[in-house]
Amino acid sequence: MARYTCLFTLGASLENLIPLINETLQSCNLNVIYFNADYIMAKEIPGKVPFPKLVTVEVLVDRTTATGEEVKVNLVSKNEELPLQTDNHCYQVFDVITKAISEDKNWRLIETVR
Repeated sequence: MARYTCLFTLGASLENLIPLINETLQSCNLNVIYFNADYIMAKEIPGKVPFPKLVTVEVLVDRTTATGEEVKVNLVSKNEELPLQTDNHCYQVFDVITKAISEDKNWRLIETVR
């Protein structure tokens, strides 16, 4: 199973963050299937790759350390594909999402840990 993680520290308000991340994931051609105040699950839309390669993305918002100015967000991208190549489909989707989050104008990127 391929699995990639990234920890972001974003300069944004906690109330606005979940809807903004939803929009960012949808702009990356992911279908948000579940979300609440501190968790989002999105899946890649079927049709372009075989089912084992479909990527699931989980976004966890750390409310315990959130301040009015900073929020830590953990991103996990995974699929059933064996990561036999370093540039596999799961990594490609992960890379697109991390770039979209890093370059989004709705918040200020403070730190990224891959």
